[in-house]
Amino acid sequence: MRKVILNVAVSLDGLIEGPDGEYDWCLDDQDYGLTEFFGSIDAIFIGRKSYDMIRAQPNMFPGKKMYVFSDTLTPRENEDVEVISSANFEQTVATILNTEGKSIWLFGGASLVTAFAAKNWITELQLSVHPVILGAGKPLFENIKERLNLQFIRQQVYSSGLVQLHYALSPKFDMEMLKLL
Repeated sequence: MRKVILNVAVSLDGLIEGPDGEYDWCLDDQDYGLTEFFGSIDAIFIGRKSYDMIRAQPNMFPGKKMYVFSDTLTPRENEDVEVISSANFEQTVATILNTEGKSIWLFGGASLVTAFAAKNWITELQLSVHPVILGAGKPLFENIKERLNLQFIRQQVYSSGLVQLHYALSPKFDMEMLKLL
């Protein structure tokens, strides 16, 4: 089964966007491990709002298969994306996760992260914590109904003050299955 890695920039107060949807607070003065990360993935899961944000920059992720989660998006001519609707969400994602390939980047947004967390489909979290407190904006995690336990993998501290935290999600145990044992 392929890994799904949530790799995202987050403010110290847990926000992924400022109050007006801005992300100009994200540091881009160094590579921050992105070249290595891009080499480890071959596909991207992205929500429609996040896709609309990057859509103006064609070939932003060359050589990566894009899966856009939307019930309203109609791809433009020559747009190499596969749209996944809510009607076939579970079956399509399960099929993709069980095909051969590299890891998949869960790009966002917050609603998609919540949906993947609820299905226990996120394998790893790579949080780039930027040295800024926004005070208002869009939180990374919304409407999480269950506790998600994490296992620390590693950290990387950069001279800019950015700290990358890498965690694996601890597997959820099916209580009904445990009762049968």
